[in-house]
Amino acid sequence: MPYINTNGIKMYYEEKGSGEPLILIMGFGAPGSLWELHANEYSKHFRCIMIDNRGVGNSDQPIGPYSSEMMASDVAGLMDELNIESCRVAGISMGGTIAQSLALNHPDKVKSMVLISTWGKFDKYAVSVYENLIKLRKVCDPADFMELIQLWIFATDYFEKNIKDLKQGQIDARNNPNPQSENGFDGQLNACMSHDSINDLNKINIPTLIVVGENDIFTPLAFSLTLHEKILNSKILRIPRTGHACHWEDLELFNNETTKFLIEN
Repeated sequence: MPYINTNGIKMYYEEKGSGEPLILIMGFGAPGSLWELHANEYSKHFRCIMIDNRGVGNSDQPIGPYSSEMMASDVAGLMDELNIESCRVAGISMGGTIAQSLALNHPDKVKSMVLISTWGKFDKYAVSVYENLIKLRKVCDPADFMELIQLWIFATDYFEKNIKDLKQGQIDARNNPNPQSENGFDGQLNACMSHDSINDLNKINIPTLIVVGENDIFTPLAFSLTLHEKILNSKILRIPRTGHACHWEDLELFNNETTKFLIEN
C-alpha cells in the first residue's frame, strides 16, 4: 500500500487519474477514500491524491493534540516526497482548515483551493458541540454515535429520502473492525476547535471557491460567509436545502461546479 513518511508520521494515500495533481483532504473521522464519488469526476482531468489524515484510516494515529498547522505540514511533507511543487487543493470541513493552513504557511505549494463546509474560527457554540462529541464518543454505542453525527451533518430533505442507507451506515459503524482510535478522534477534534485563521485570511490571494450548504447546522453558513468576506477575490457557492454534507446531498451540482472551478483555476 502507498505510504510516505512525513512530519514524524507514516501517511497513507491513494491516487486516481492523471494530469496536474489535486490533493483531496477529508474531514474528521473520515479516510481519504470517501472522496471516491468526487474523484470519479475529478480524475477525468487531474491526478487525484486522496490522503488519510493524521489520526484516521491507515495513517498513524499518535497521541494529540493535533493542530491544523501540524496537519498542513503533514500534507506539505507528502508533496515534497511526491515531488509536487505546487498543486490544487480541496478540503472538506476539518480538511478545509488544513487547506487554509497549507495556503498560509506554505503559500508556494497551493495554486488554488476549494473550501467545503468549513470555518476560520469556531464560536463558543461550535466549541461546545465538539467538546460534547469527544465526551459522547467515549460512552456511546458506535451505531448511536453515528446516528448523532448523521443528524448533525445531513439536512432534513436528505434524511427523509435516504433513511435506509443512513440506518445501514449506523450498522456498519457498529461492526467496523478498524474504527478510528480515541487518540485520533480526540486529536482531530482538538485541531478543529483550536483552528483560528481569521486574522490571516486576507493574506490568501489565490483563486478560492467556498462551498456551503445553506441549511448546515454543524458549521453554519455564517462561517463560510466570513471566509468569503476575508479571502480576497474568493467565490462562494451556496447549495440550497443541504447541510454540512452538501457535497453528498447534491452530488451532481457539487461535482459540476467544483470541477469547473478547478479546471479554470
